[in-house]
Amino acid sequence: MARIVSGRIDISKILAEVSDPAAGGTVVFIGTVRNHDQGKEVKELEYDAYTRMAEAKLREIEATARKRWPIEEISIVHRKGRLRVGEVSVVVAVSAGHRAEAFEASRFAIESLKRTVPIWKKGSTPQGKTDWLKGSRIERLKVTTRGRTRGSGQLRRSSHDSSA
Repeated sequence: MARIVSGRIDISKILAEVSDPAAGGTVVFIGTVRNHDQGKEVKELEYDAYTRMAEAKLREIEATARKRWPIEEISIVHRKGRLRVGEVSVVVAVSAGHRAEAFEASRFAIESLKRTVPIWKKGSTPQGKTDWLKGSRIERLKVTTRGRTRGSGQLRRSSHDSSA
């Protein structure tokens, strides 16, 4: 259920996709276009992606999450095209037997997406100026896998973090 879409992301459809009677918890992360980036006002963003490769990477993230946590379902959807401030750009939904696994798998999925999936964004200011924006770079990420800790340190974002 990992995909790149050109139209509006239907959050209720994604929630239905991950719904499972064995799930005691469902986590939904919704990323939206914000009105600023690195101190500059943003009117809209244009997302572009190498769709085939991006969807392959999203499927890898999904498969890794399924291996690391006892999750029931996962859906990762990213939009491409022109989005205005407030519009939904990405949704990650995870259902699991327990909330901890749902939260951990969801965070892993969005951070991995930001770090590895070939999606680019160009910001437009109210004055009409456009520029490619830097994405989020994760330096270290601590994740727990079925009671075991992997990785080292806490999540740290670089000073050029500019994404939801």
